[in-house]
Amino acid sequence: MGQFYYELKDKPRINNQIRAPEVRVIDDEEGNLGVMSLQNALTLAREKGLDLIEVSDKTIPPIAKITDLGKYLYTEKKKAKGQKQGHRTETKSIQIKIGTGGHDLELKSRKASEFLKEGHRVKLDLFLPGRAKYLSKDFLSERLERFLTLITEPYKAGDVPQKSPKGLSIVIEKDKTKKGP
Repeated sequence: MGQFYYELKDKPRINNQIRAPEVRVIDDEEGNLGVMSLQNALTLAREKGLDLIEVSDKTIPPIAKITDLGKYLYTEKKKAKGQKQGHRTETKSIQIKIGTGGHDLELKSRKASEFLKEGHRVKLDLFLPGRAKYLSKDFLSERLERFLTLITEPYKAGDVPQKSPKGLSIVIEKDKTKKGP
């Protein structure tokens, strides 16, 4: 019984805690057993060595399940945890340089396309070493644009390229309104 029982917010009523005079009984092996009195359902559960758990009190009569309490609480906790997590969007980072060759740009653009396909955001950093930081912004934007044209997934840019400590950065994410190229 232990820790799982206390972690659920809405604790189910079990055995003698059920208040309704009649319940619709469900069993793991036999399925729906129909509507029966609470006493008959409790007797049936005890004969099997299991608990009678009220799984839904919103219906008339309430639905009760004959099963092991620990197993039931474990599966409910797993369901609740699975609903909470969902898909997490990460921001993946890809770094290119002014002199990066065509083949390397293709490889990095394929990786960026994979990230976008998985639903992640991609931060592209055009790394500018030393004096390259003082080059014309138009020239640098053209270099970044050259890379962006190689990406096969439809994307949208969150903003125009921004100056960053490394050089020039832009964040792109999958454009759900468009289909493939």
